[in-house]
Amino acid sequence: MRITRSTREILMNIRCSLSPLRSAHPRRRPLGRPLGRPLGRALFRGRNLSAAKALPASRFATLLCVASAIGLSTFVAPLRAQTFASEDPVIRAMWEEGMGGRSEVHDLAQALMDSIGPRLMGTPAYGRSADWLISNYERWGIEAEKQEYGSWTGWVRGITHIDLLEPRVRTLEGMILAWSPGTDGPVEGEVVAMPSFSDPGEVEAWLPAVRGKFVAISFAEPTCREDQSWQDHATEESFQRMDESRSAARDEWRSGYVNFMRARGPELLESAGALGVLAGNWSRGWGVDKIFSSATRQIPSVHLSCEDYSLVHRLASRGQGPRVRLEAEAEFLGDVPAFNVVATIPGTELPDEYVLLSAHLDSWDGASGATDNGTGTIMMHEAMRILRKTYPNPRRTIVVGHWGGEEQGLIGSTAYAADNPEVVDGLQAAFNQDNGTWRIDYIRMQGFLGAAKHFARWFEKIPPEITGHIELDIPGVPERGGSDHMSFICKPAPGFRLQSNYPDYRQYTWHTNRDTFDKIVFDDLRNNATLAAMLAYAASEDPERVRVTPREMAGGWPECRPPRRSAGG
Repeated sequence: MRITRSTREILMNIRCSLSPLRSAHPRRRPLGRPLGRPLGRALFRGRNLSAAKALPASRFATLLCVASAIGLSTFVAPLRAQTFASEDPVIRAMWEEGMGGRSEVHDLAQALMDSIGPRLMGTPAYGRSADWLISNYERWGIEAEKQEYGSWTGWVRGITHIDLLEPRVRTLEGMILAWSPGTDGPVEGEVVAMPSFSDPGEVEAWLPAVRGKFVAISFAEPTCREDQSWQDHATEESFQRMDESRSAARDEWRSGYVNFMRARGPELLESAGALGVLAGNWSRGWGVDKIFSSATRQIPSVHLSCEDYSLVHRLASRGQGPRVRLEAEAEFLGDVPAFNVVATIPGTELPDEYVLLSAHLDSWDGASGATDNGTGTIMMHEAMRILRKTYPNPRRTIVVGHWGGEEQGLIGSTAYAADNPEVVDGLQAAFNQDNGTWRIDYIRMQGFLGAAKHFARWFEKIPPEITGHIELDIPGVPERGGSDHMSFICKPAPGFRLQSNYPDYRQYTWHTNRDTFDKIVFDDLRNNATLAAMLAYAASEDPERVRVTPREMAGGWPECRPPRRSAGG
């Protein structure tokens, strides 16, 4: 007998985690590189099950693992040439709504990323993004609300302008870090480079040197050329020599920085009369830097690009008298409400069982927060629009959570899970997305035994144009952190991460100054939003409740953290 196309497509992309010692980090593959030879194609093309007995023992064992995991013992029906895995009219309608000309992902993303921009926790922009989401949901006929769970430090960023004045004039690429104070008009001063401290006591002795000056405290990269360029064009000996020298210099700086922080260095700089802090955090790619938060609350902390920070640091460390002028605007707004945006399509038959779409709304504010996590936000936002159009009366209740405070430690989703126990208790499945713009290509079962048979059932409905890109890791191991699905996995409740290609995202857009609208790949975003809608539909219609058993782990199952209700804890 031969297998159906839909089942074959599922098997082609399943791998089994046979050992509990498998790394908790999923296999990553370079963008564009095909997956290893898929099981379905390798084992079943033109064969019946008896032919599998001639396979090597290790491959036959893998086959048995797959078949056992998804509960398949026989495969029936001939292969048919078709685009859709099923004749389901809802799936067909979702494809037309999400993948065709009616898709709204481009216009939604442009409004969110360009007009509203970054959505730092506690800023007016985060509030505007929440109001924008709710307005769209109301327009689509979906109930939506803000669910408050605490408060956070309110802050708003204005302009930052910083110039090198001596020994030559150059406008520098820089911005104050999140929650940094601004300046009261332009301020000027020399730059001193923080020395390497062998113990915390040396910090106090050095402090008089910082009065009235800017202090450069970060590691100065010896090169802002990415390593791949060195490896492609330099001699092996040249790259090795640079890399070894860089590693030694970084180790020396790190040792001194640890002593600086142990001595409460940022607070000491403020009390010693420093004008501000200069910092750099290169993302090891052309023109990209990580932009995070300020360690100071009384004086400004300014991030400079890799090139400009290294320039200023070299001038200071060589005694060449760099002098800069800074003008930065920022305002603290006191404590402001912290909240999630939650939208709901009520279930008709099983309203107390829930399918949850999940993506954090907040972002860092070095750029526009496009791929972290604007694309996840738009993916789930558009999925709800598709669901409302094509599946307005779901069997189970479908909820979307646009979380706040993920970047500060999964705060919004943790609070939601604590404040809505009925959703956790009735959770059919939570699908979270939080890593960039590429197609979803990897879903781990997170160590939940029994989840695979449901994914097999769901994937049977979904067109292979979508599922053919996805690798299922069965049963996988639970992650220990990373994003909002962990707020449900720890309960334990069936939470899953819809993951796309990681290395490119991690280097170039994750928390960087280049995470902007132009980095979005809209064909992939349409694909992902349609996938989310189809998964929500399939999970809602599943004849069985997803009841999963956590696999036994040597280090134990991940534990839930108490929800954090304010910036102070």
